[in-house]
Amino acid sequence: RQYSSKCSSHQLGLGQVQLLPFLNCQSGQDRFWIQYESEMPVCLFSSLFILSNETVNIWSHLLGFFLFFTLGIYDMTSVLPSASASREDFVICSICLFCFQVCMLCSVGYHLFSCHRSEKTCRRWMALDYAGISIGILGCYVSGVFYAFYCNNYWRQVYLVTALAMILAVFFAQTHPSYLTQQWQRLRSVIFCSVSGYGVIPTLHWVWLNGGFGAPIVQDFAPRVVVMYVIALLAFLFYISKVPERYFPGQLNYLGSSHQIWHVLAVVMLYWWHQSTVYVMRYRHSRPCPDYASRL
Repeated sequence: RQYSSKCSSHQLGLGQVQLLPFLNCQSGQDRFWIQYESEMPVCLFSSLFILSNETVNIWSHLLGFFLFFTLGIYDMTSVLPSASASREDFVICSICLFCFQVCMLCSVGYHLFSCHRSEKTCRRWMALDYAGISIGILGCYVSGVFYAFYCNNYWRQVYLVTALAMILAVFFAQTHPSYLTQQWQRLRSVIFCSVSGYGVIPTLHWVWLNGGFGAPIVQDFAPRVVVMYVIALLAFLFYISKVPERYFPGQLNYLGSSHQIWHVLAVVMLYWWHQSTVYVMRYRHSRPCPDYASRL
């Protein structure tokens, strides 16, 4: 079950993943993978139009990039002006959507070049894929913290600086040459849990500052945060469990694998957070901050 297609004088082939000289992903699965026999960019990019188990991975996040790019234009030209948004609102929304777009493009790049014949190239793109996830999470934190502590400059600055410093540190760690080695396996787990779970701290603090879970504003916005974490948790469970291909080996090579579901849920999660950001932005501009908020 192999085929190839011409790209100038070079070949692009689809072969068993076990036959690849470098394998660091999807191991143990009876799946098929594109193996690039040429380093010519035109050949590599032509794999966008080759049916493989990477097709959905690539196009789900490529379309995700165009989704957030389009939302950015719409927000800047229509949504924010109609809400009488401030310059800070434009900056925060731009940063949020830019981070989402970078996350999508890093993922596309990795799945496009992950099975390049060069192990160095594959590892470089894998590191960028991990870094892109951190950047996407940063986009969620920036907008979430800004509007959660919209009426409290002190805590807003504290959490924004903390989130930025942490994500930058994680970014440099993930692009370190040793990040993908066995020696850093435990550190990778710690980094992932820290980045993903950090948002719980400002969320609980925000709930406390607003009078607990019974406060109307908390009951209005907290469920949106919970939904985002539920989507993220569901995506992560698919990612680590390798379900459903674990139970249907060889039958989900092109559509329906756990990694593809992870990709779709990632786009859904970021889109949900974008919509929640727009919702809370409109709320903040429709109601003045209470006098006591700045003293909390």
